[in-house]
Amino acid sequence: MAVSPDALAAFAVFAEHLNFTRAAERLRISQPALHVKIGKLARELDRPLYHRVGRRLVLTPEGEAVARFARAHDERLAQFLAEFAGAAPRRPVVLAAGQGAYLYLLGDTIRAVLAEEPTRLRLINCDHRQMLAAVRTGQAHLGVSVLDVLPEDLTVAELATFPQMLFVPEGHRLARRRSVGLRDLDGARMVVPPQHRPHRVLLEQALRAAGAGWTVAVEAEGWPLIAQFVALGVGLAVVNGCVPPPAGVVARPVRDLPPITYHLVHQPSAMSDPRITGLAQRILARA
Repeated sequence: MAVSPDALAAFAVFAEHLNFTRAAERLRISQPALHVKIGKLARELDRPLYHRVGRRLVLTPEGEAVARFARAHDERLAQFLAEFAGAAPRRPVVLAAGQGAYLYLLGDTIRAVLAEEPTRLRLINCDHRQMLAAVRTGQAHLGVSVLDVLPEDLTVAELATFPQMLFVPEGHRLARRRSVGLRDLDGARMVVPPQHRPHRVLLEQALRAAGAGWTVAVEAEGWPLIAQFVALGVGLAVVNGCVPPPAGVVARPVRDLPPITYHLVHQPSAMSDPRITGLAQRILARA
């Protein structure tokens, strides 16, 4: 079996974008040429490397493994060339996380690391599915997110656990409670994430099970905007307990909802790199 290093490098870029047009532009080759490279690589390995789900391209497990190997090979080559030239390796540690983790968990660590060495860290902002894909394919060395199901193929460590909180304006009747139940939200107008977001799905299921009827006041992306809508009196919102309430809003724990846990994930072999180990330890210590 002969595998072209050039094809591996091209596949690593394709795996990052999962879009032939953008990947070809990044590689500065034509789209048909990229198709040929990846098709030849799949034939050489005798495995499908991606498939189509609706309009999206998704890597197969074999494709994830090839992308992970390609990126690891690229990093080892860059490290060797740097050492051969007598220079320090310059490839950064890549961290993938979502908005909530960056805003409320990782800020101090990122600030401290960048103050020590600005080129040491590269950040990817993504949802939890994209984070897992980035870690599995080697696009990211570390990932942080709330996980409903822990992946068996990755190493997982708990970072922090928070209760789920109800944000209510100070003058609302529920603001006088020390805690609330889901039945207390019967008839409420709610500020919620867009449909099919994990938080929205779980909240809808829990409210339905509790027999609480509610209506959508507005759909909003991201905790800061959701909190702002509550402050404006648009509706109530259930948020992760790490989110600070804005002025004029109080937070009350929701008794009927499970706590939310953020996790740190990485490849089992990642801790052989002292730079990745050091960043992981700092994230765990500060969380």
